[in-house]
Amino acid sequence: MRVRILTVLMSLLLGTCAFAQSQQTKPMSIEVFPFELEDKSAGAGIIPPDEHDRRYLAESAQVAKDMLSRSGRFTVINVPVSDAQPGAPHGLRNCGGCEGQIAKGHGAALALLGVVTRINRTEHTMFIRILDAETGKPVSEGFTDLRMGPNYAWPRSVKWLMTNRILQ
Repeated sequence: MRVRILTVLMSLLLGTCAFAQSQQTKPMSIEVFPFELEDKSAGAGIIPPDEHDRRYLAESAQVAKDMLSRSGRFTVINVPVSDAQPGAPHGLRNCGGCEGQIAKGHGAALALLGVVTRINRTEHTMFIRILDAETGKPVSEGFTDLRMGPNYAWPRSVKWLMTNRILQ
């Protein structure tokens, strides 16, 4: 009789653990916002962002999306351009975490924002943060001052940050 009771209890315990584990591994939905450029270089007022800057910002966001998806921990929410809300006048980086509320409105549980700060034409830093869309509180963030090169190196910075800070 005791063996039978122990067998039933062990089955229930194992079933509960398996259910809990399956609940924990369900991917979280995340909206990855377009990466922003904060140009602090001496030429910022003279040389506006160009098609190369826009290209590498877009590639940077795509690297983040790809790495999040491949991790198996996230489902990236793709928002059609027509549904995207305009950002803050000086970028989402300056709106006090409003990307969380925007992501929540699009049905995402998390919001990712990346900011490239151009120091000069050959140096930059990068900041990536993930906010909980419900609370607006940071879930993960990373900063690099590797100063890895000009705009074509921005996607490499994303890869480094995602690997060493965000997805760690």
